[in-house]
Amino acid sequence: MNIKQGIKVKIVLKRDQKSGKLTEGVVKDILTKSPSHPHGIKVRLTNGDVGRVKEICK
Repeated sequence: MNIKQGIKVKIVLKRDQKSGKLTEGVVKDILTKSPSHPHGIKVRLTNGDVGRVKEICK
């Protein structure tokens, strides 16, 4: 996945991992240091939510 600041993504928040509910937002910070992660790259959205990217919005 090619994740950059300013792109719109859908993430799963820690509290939503069991339900799989996705939250949409714009990437503010990339928190995962490696270029890939088995559970998804961890990001912080502009609204402050932190979660793992599940998909990139077009």
